[in-house]
Amino acid sequence: AQRTQNPDTRRVLSTSIKYQSGSFIISFRVELNVSSVMSPAGCSHVNGYKVDNWKQNLRVIYQCFVWSGTAETRRRKAKSCICHICGAHLNRLHSCLYCVFFGCFSKKHIHDHAKNKRHNLAVDLLYGGIYCFVCQDYIYDKEMEQIAKEEQRKAWKLQGMSLFVSTLMSKYTTWEPTKRELELLRHNPKRRKITTNCTIGLRGLINLGNTCFMNCIVQALTHTPLLRDFFLSDRHKCEMQSNSCLVCEMSQLFQEFYSGHRSPHIPFRLLHLVWTHAKHLAGYEQQDAHEFLIAALDVLHRHYDNGKKANNPNHCNCIIDQIFTGGLQSDVTCQVCTGVSTTIDPFWDISLDLPGSSTPFWPLSPGGDGSAVNGESHLSGSTTLTDCLRRFTRPEHLGSSAKIKCGGCHSYQESTKQLTMKKLPIVACFHLKRFEHSAKLRRKITTYVSFPLELDMTPFMASSKESRMNGQYQQTVDVLNNDNKYALFAVVNHQGTLESGHYTSFIRQHKDQWFKCDDAIITKATIKDVLDSEGYLLFYHKQFLEYE
Repeated sequence: AQRTQNPDTRRVLSTSIKYQSGSFIISFRVELNVSSVMSPAGCSHVNGYKVDNWKQNLRVIYQCFVWSGTAETRRRKAKSCICHICGAHLNRLHSCLYCVFFGCFSKKHIHDHAKNKRHNLAVDLLYGGIYCFVCQDYIYDKEMEQIAKEEQRKAWKLQGMSLFVSTLMSKYTTWEPTKRELELLRHNPKRRKITTNCTIGLRGLINLGNTCFMNCIVQALTHTPLLRDFFLSDRHKCEMQSNSCLVCEMSQLFQEFYSGHRSPHIPFRLLHLVWTHAKHLAGYEQQDAHEFLIAALDVLHRHYDNGKKANNPNHCNCIIDQIFTGGLQSDVTCQVCTGVSTTIDPFWDISLDLPGSSTPFWPLSPGGDGSAVNGESHLSGSTTLTDCLRRFTRPEHLGSSAKIKCGGCHSYQESTKQLTMKKLPIVACFHLKRFEHSAKLRRKITTYVSFPLELDMTPFMASSKESRMNGQYQQTVDVLNNDNKYALFAVVNHQGTLESGHYTSFIRQHKDQWFKCDDAIITKATIKDVLDSEGYLLFYHKQFLEYE
C-alpha cells in the first residue's frame, strides 16, 4: 500500500474510488494535474530523445524498473533502484532516460543530474510518468504513453491480474478531449501554477435572505479535499432526465469556485434545489446549519447514480458515503451474565453534548494539572473536544427503568451501553449541541470548547476499548500509527441568540492559511482566530489515506 499525505497539500488533485468485497479493497486514483495547461502539440523536448533504439530502451526501463512484472525484475528493482547520490530507496526516485542514473526527485538529485548532463527527461519509477526538466512538468507523448501502457499490461499478465483489472477498468470510460476543449487549449497554452499564495477556490456567496446557514456549509463542502477533487475530475455522470439533480448543481458550483473568478457567487439555483428536495428548509426563515448539512448530504447521496446500483443495499459506494460515512458501534452489556449485544450503525456526523446543557456532564479528568491531550490545553474549568468525545464513548448505565431482554439470561436485566467508533470516515464532522430545545426550555449554550488543529481518534475506537478502564481516558502513544489522525480544515460558527443569529465559517486554504467566510466577504484569519472561536460544526480530514 502506498501512503500519501493529505491530498490538499499536493499540486495534483487526486480522487480515490474504492471497491470493497469482504475484506478486500482496491482503490483507483484519478489524477488531474492543475499545475499547467499543456499545448495539444505536447513537449517538443522529447524529439531529442527519439533517436536510434529509443523505443527498445524505454521498454527495458519500464520492464525492469517501473512495472516489474516478474519476481526477478522486482528483486532487481528493489536491489538496484537507489539514489546514486544519497543511496535512498524512497524520495520519489526517477530514472534518467539518457543514461543509467537514479536520483531523488524530492531532494533534487535527479534535477542536478539533468542540469549537469543536459539529460532533460526522466521517468517516475513508481507511477511511470515522464518528467521534462526544461518544461518543469510531467509531459504527455502519445508514443511514450503507448509503450508505457503496453508494458503495464504485460506486467499485469505476468502477475495474473490482467483479467481482474480489465474487468474493473471496463466500468470506466476514458477521458478524451472534445473539439471545443482542444480549441481552447490551442488558444490558451499559457501555464498556470498553483502556489502556496494562490487564492483560487476562495469565493464569497451572496446572502439571498437569511441563507447564511447554507453559505457556511457550502464553503466547508467546497473546501473538502477529496470532494473537491472528485467534482473537478468530472466523475459524476448524471442519468436523471430532469434539471433537478443536486449533484450536477454541486459539480457546477465547484467549477464556479475554482474558475479563478473573485466576484461573489449567487447560489440561487442551489437554494431552489434545496427547497425542492428538502421542503422543511424552504422559506426565508433562519435555518440550522447542521440540519442543512445533513439534508444536503442526504440529497446528494440519493441523487448520486452509483448509490442506487450498490449490490449490497446496506453498503453504498457513492462519493458522499466514501468520504463522510463512518460506523458507530454500540455495545450493550448485561449486568448479570456480562453478555454483550453489539450493533453497528452508519453516521455522517457525531453530535456531542456540552456542559451547561440539561444533560449531566461528568467532572473533568485528566487535565487539572494543565496537561495536554490531543494537542488541547486542559485548564481548570475548561472543556475540550476530547472531553466531549470521552463522555460520548464512556459506558452509560441504563438503569432499572430501561431494562433490556438479555439473550443469555432470557429475561429483562439492567445493562450498560457504550458507544465507540468501529470505522472512521475520511472526513469527521463534530456537531457541538449548542441549541437546546425542550418543553420547558429553548436556549443557546455558549460554553467555550477548545478544539485542536490535529486530532487523534485512536482512544475512541472500538479496537482501543480494552485500553480504557471504566470509561476513563488512557493516552496511548503510537507514533507509527497514523490511520486515525485528523487535521482541522473548516469551522462553522454561530453568533447571536437562538431566535436571531448569523453563521460564518473559517476555511483552511493551504496547510497554515485560514480565511473567514462571512457570506460575500472573505478576509484572512489567523490560527488563533480559528481556535478562539466558539465552534458549532468542526470538520476534520484524515491526514493519511491508504491506496492499495
